[in-house]
Amino acid sequence: MLALLVPVHLHSYAAGLAAPPPSPGIKVEPNKTALVITDPQNDFLSPKGVAWNLVKDSVAENHTIENIELLLKTAKDKKFKVFISPHYYYPYDQTWLFGGAMEHLMHDIKMYQRKGPLSLEGFRGSGADFLERYKPYIEDGQTIIVSPHKIFGPEANDLGLQMRKQGISSVILAGMSGNLCVESHMRELIEQGFEVAVVHDATGSARMKGLDGDQAAKVNFRMIASASWSTAETIDKMKK
Repeated sequence: MLALLVPVHLHSYAAGLAAPPPSPGIKVEPNKTALVITDPQNDFLSPKGVAWNLVKDSVAENHTIENIELLLKTAKDKKFKVFISPHYYYPYDQTWLFGGAMEHLMHDIKMYQRKGPLSLEGFRGSGADFLERYKPYIEDGQTIIVSPHKIFGPEANDLGLQMRKQGISSVILAGMSGNLCVESHMRELIEQGFEVAVVHDATGSARMKGLDGDQAAKVNFRMIASASWSTAETIDKMKK
């Protein structure tokens, strides 16, 4: 008798049928919705970057570089606030005593290296610098560049604080890399009470032997975020 009280659509999920999860979406409003880009930096997005060979295939397939630029341009044109959550490592970060798999890799290949938090010596054009084609959007005096995240998520930086101070309640999320920093930002921002839509083709992820980070990211975007949109779908919503 209890089964009769359960909505029909829940029976489908419980029975393990191939019904997709719901996609509630978010309401896109310039005064309440922000574009957040993680790690739009040379080490991931330039052929000279130290992690380029790990991500280049998914970046090419997704048209990640072009799509991030389209999102930035649309956000500026339509007066959305833009937040950049960068990734920087300083010399003392290299002395950490332990870390996870990809954390070790980032330190081993010297990703996102800077001389220190108070120095820009050697920053311009380095792997930690922003991709050149994004600089007109990022360095316009309006974009909010938050303090660096240190591993993958924004728990250690001020992204949440900065967005709340600007009255932001929902996020359009894109950047690098999909299954690491983007996914970690998605999870933490949701836990902090923000609505999150991820732009699944404005990300890219590492592919290594037996591991496809791009595929893993897209599965989790779809299963966790309020929406997983293409760049075209996102821009259409931003222009309405």
